[in-house]
Amino acid sequence: MRPDKNELVRMLSITKDDELQELYNQAYEVKKKYVGTKVYFRGIIELSNICTKNCYYCGIRKSNLDFQRYTITMEEALAEAKWCYEQRYGSLVIQAGERIDPDWVDFIEELIRGVKRVSDGKLGITLSLGEQSEDVYRRWFEAGAHRYLLRVETTNPELYKSLHPADHDFEYRKSCLDLLRKTGYQVGTGVMVGLPGQTIEDIAEDILFFYDKDVDMLGMGPYIPHHGTPLGHLEKSFEPDNALKMGLKMIATCRITLKDVNIATTTALQALHPEGREMGLLAGANVLMPNITDTKYREGYQLYEGKPCMDENANQCVGCLSRRIASIGETIGFDEWGDSRHFEARKS
Repeated sequence: MRPDKNELVRMLSITKDDELQELYNQAYEVKKKYVGTKVYFRGIIELSNICTKNCYYCGIRKSNLDFQRYTITMEEALAEAKWCYEQRYGSLVIQAGERIDPDWVDFIEELIRGVKRVSDGKLGITLSLGEQSEDVYRRWFEAGAHRYLLRVETTNPELYKSLHPADHDFEYRKSCLDLLRKTGYQVGTGVMVGLPGQTIEDIAEDILFFYDKDVDMLGMGPYIPHHGTPLGHLEKSFEPDNALKMGLKMIATCRITLKDVNIATTTALQALHPEGREMGLLAGANVLMPNITDTKYREGYQLYEGKPCMDENANQCVGCLSRRIASIGETIGFDEWGDSRHFEARKS
């Protein structure tokens, strides 16, 4: 049954601490029932900060000249993938700025095949590489990727226009989700909450969009201003506590209404609170994405201000996360892909 918008608005509008805790507790019970309390790791490789897009909110937008652009070499990326496999992470995420040039497309295809090779075919691969043609999506799928995350950031067309230059096509971005489904991927999307001009009703409509698109996984997070963007002036009025609560409410509301989808607890939550990612798990998330990128590149991949773990290497990160997850009574799905239950149910 399609979620009731008024009920979504009610949940997203909760502000009292005791009622918020009730919401998180309800979401956690739904999580236990539909996806369990096992956390699935997706090691993120931030492959390149070169981007052809110029989104007004993003720190690696094309027009931001304040940092050096980079692309990790094939050898470095495969070494990171091999490390991920040896640590028994079930999956990794290949993430980068958006590009469509043929050399890039070929590089990604070769990298996917290389990841399969160094992991004996055992590492699951999620891509987060933006808008592409159906042919490119198919090439990458046939090379071995099986999940794709393409965030739309908002489903309000007017709000989308206010956050992007005129050459960014909202309808095309949405249509890419259909191409991904047609190709065979587990399809993920997501939005930011707390965007300038965004209303609670807008966020409720985002959740209805997730339902109508029948998505398999969600990667959502609070909007955090970045000084190197046209929206950088919003840093002065930014309220971290409110942003954190809105991010957690979004996770909880999506878990309660969408039940069996995979939901990531993002590093943006940790940027707002030292235990933000654990709070996300307790609010209904079941996927965590540790950064396995070499620390020498991380300064160049700051989509928002205050990104955590900039100088923490991957070995330190896995130990820290394991302790944190154990502290809240959950377990890690080592050596498991952790595919979306929603995807599996639709296939059967």
